[in-house]
Amino acid sequence: MSEQVHNRLAVVRAERKVSRQSLAEAVGVHYQTIGYIERGQYNPSLDLALKIARYFGLPVEALFSLEPFRPLTDELYGRDQETWRSSR
Repeated sequence: MSEQVHNRLAVVRAERKVSRQSLAEAVGVHYQTIGYIERGQYNPSLDLALKIARYFGLPVEALFSLEPFRPLTDELYGRDQETWRSSR
């Protein structure tokens, strides 16, 4: 059994206004494959992960991880979940 690969693909794709179809064509896969990756139903091969990262001009670790990603707001503003909960 392989470990789940977590990703921020949907977030980055939306931020850059890139459709699944456009990304799929650029990296040579079917558009449904992009959806499967985004939903965590399919782990991309190393080759595909690197192609996607290159397409966006990002390091592969910015898009894919073996650990769940922290929310972007936490990373941008330095707040952890405990601080956020206690401030509410």
